[in-house]
This record gives sequence, C-alpha cells and structure tokens, in this order.
Amino acid sequence: MTLNEKHIKGLIKLVNQSPFFQLLSMTIEDMGVGFSHLQIELDHKHLSPYLAIQGGVYSALIDAAAYWAVYAELPEEAGLITMDVNVNNLASIKEGTIRASGRRLKIGRSICLADVIVEDNHGRILSQGTSKLLVTQGLQPTAQIAQLAGTSLPPKFL
Repeated sequence: MTLNEKHIKGLIKLVNQSPFFQLLSMTIEDMGVGFSHLQIELDHKHLSPYLAIQGGVYSALIDAAAYWAVYAELPEEAGLITMDVNVNNLASIKEGTIRASGRRLKIGRSICLADVIVEDNHGRILSQGTSKLLVTQGLQPTAQIAQLAGTSLPPKFL
C-alpha cells in the first residue's frame, strides 16, 4: 500500500490547528514513512522565569515528533498512546526556531519506538529523546481528529 499524500497534508493541517499545538505555536512541517519534522518559533511564553526555554517545551516537541514519526506505518484504524518519553536536555536557547526531527526506530504489533533530535537554526543539538508508544486498535485513531473538527480525511493508503 502507498501512503496517500492528500491524507498526510489534510492531517497536518488538522493537527496544526489543534489546541495544544496552537498553545505551543508548534507545527508539523512534514511527515512520512519513518520520519517527522516539527518546529516551534520561540516566544516569551516558552521561557522559564530565568528567560531561557522551559525544559517542558523540549519534552512536548519530542513527544509529538516521535508520535508522528511512527504514524505513517500503522494501519488506518490504529491509534497511538505515549507510554514514556525520555529526554536529554543538552543546551538552552532564548530565541529563534527550534526544529525536531523524529525517526522511527521500530514498529511492532503493540509497541513502537522513535528517536528525536531537537536543533536550533544553526544545527546545534539542544535536546535528544526517545519515546515508546502503545499501538491501539480503535482508540484515538486519526479519523477521530477529523470527526472532532467536523470534517473528514481522505483514506490513509491508496
């Protein structure tokens, strides 16, 4: 089966309009088989009282990038639930854009594993993490995202 690009483009649009993504000003820039690229343009709301990025921003970005890196290889009716996220914060940043590159490490019948690197505009690694995700059948499928938004998505596969 071939991944339907119209499904991916529609899904990216829906996810980018979701409350949590808008709260963090987080966007999916691209995703496909085994990868995802997300970014956040840092703003004052992302900073700690010390006026540097709050560590939870890295965690949220890594969680999301891992989720979408494994998405494309799962059956259409499958959903995902994060089991854990391990984050290594390596450097701080105060402004600019941070980019996360998610990479699928393993797709299993019930558990998936992904790795994520977060970098600044200059390619400096700011954070690295992994996430283990539970594959669910019928629980939190992407069709539910569309339904909650009052729309539908094209089929995931052609």
